[in-house]
Amino acid sequence: MQSLCAPPLHFPTTALRFRRIPTTSFARSAKAELREENDPLLQSAIKSASLRLQETNRTDPLFIDPYAACFLPPSSNKELNIPEQEQRYCLATKFIDDKLLHEAKRIDGLKQVVLFTDGMDTRPYRLNWPTSTMIFDVSPQKVFDVASNKLQGVGARIPKGCIFFHIPVESGDIEQCLRSKGFSGNRPSIWAMQGLPIESQSCFEAILSAVSSLAMNESYLIGELPTDITHQSDLKKWMEKLFMSNGFQVNIVSYEEIAENLGVALHSQVNNDTIMFVAQQLRFSDDQMEKWRQEFERVEEDGDEQGFEEL
Repeated sequence: MQSLCAPPLHFPTTALRFRRIPTTSFARSAKAELREENDPLLQSAIKSASLRLQETNRTDPLFIDPYAACFLPPSSNKELNIPEQEQRYCLATKFIDDKLLHEAKRIDGLKQVVLFTDGMDTRPYRLNWPTSTMIFDVSPQKVFDVASNKLQGVGARIPKGCIFFHIPVESGDIEQCLRSKGFSGNRPSIWAMQGLPIESQSCFEAILSAVSSLAMNESYLIGELPTDITHQSDLKKWMEKLFMSNGFQVNIVSYEEIAENLGVALHSQVNNDTIMFVAQQLRFSDDQMEKWRQEFERVEEDGDEQGFEEL
């Protein structure tokens, strides 16, 4: 799968080398903060973290994110001025949380959870994952590096008995990277998408194709899709056709429906810049098909040997 982010620049070995000038820790910190301020991926992830912190600080929160504050400047922790129309993000977060845990607890034995995120997703740390859960986070490397350092600084830990892997979205072949970390298409898996920077319709189609190849029959893909990546006149019809062509049956879930089920009153117009969906895999994964092929060949060979002995 092609990288969703711009590839890093590479300089020839003959490039001029400049003498390194020692800098103070304060100067290094100032430069790091400046890079964060100018990085759109980092700023987008920080904005989502601030929304989770605002929700956590409410009197009756939909969810608790004890780690969201570590991504924000200290001055932001006390007072947050978040537009009310962003309420849909918190509704989606709660919806995805519940679906992930429900499916994970329903699966016996080893569970595989793949999260497509902005790099500051705290689900691997804050959700009560069942023992023997493998969690894969697919996100931008630079955002993940910043988030990982800050999470370590506040003592965040993956639940006991679970394993966590990070897959850089810039790797180019996410399917192969997941396999190299131990993902198996012969085991149940749950997939979620929220916050991953998707640049175009073709990028999303590539992601969906990779998930289709890896996801075992009856696996679920849950998440939010940015609506600005496509200019389809009938978005719902386009999604149904695209998902079905990749073996998924998809249902569109409205934020109003989520709010009603949670007993939440929407006080303002919900943005339409994302669409929520739940999709179930109807096909067999590539690993399942390969396993079936091998079993079929074994049965044929056994049949040929028995027929030869009879002759």
